[in-house]
Amino acid sequence: SSGINAEYGEFQTFQHYFKQAVVSTQSTGSEMDRYNFQTQLEHLQSKYIGTGHSDTTKFEWLVNQHRDSFASYIGHYHLLDYFAIAENETRARVKFNMLERMLQPCGPPPEKPDWKM
Repeated sequence: SSGINAEYGEFQTFQHYFKQAVVSTQSTGSEMDRYNFQTQLEHLQSKYIGTGHSDTTKFEWLVNQHRDSFASYIGHYHLLDYFAIAENETRARVKFNMLERMLQPCGPPPEKPDWKM
């Protein structure tokens, strides 16, 4: 029972800090803070393609997700080994196949309606 109480105590501590964080952000939310947040967000969106923006389509978002996943699989050699064993291929072949799939991971882009052109 002491383990349960310890976990419950940790949960109460988390709730306490979460409530303090919410109260502190509500009380200090000035216009300048919002402006700084917005400019930082715009900077990140312009610097990194995968962060998206208000006009990001579902297809673009999915493509970014798939490419990020493939890049992670290629960068972490233990995951690459896992896929190589599962597919009964060499590491180099699996890496090559993933790099090829990064070109169009979700297939060709959908056609835009005439009214959006």
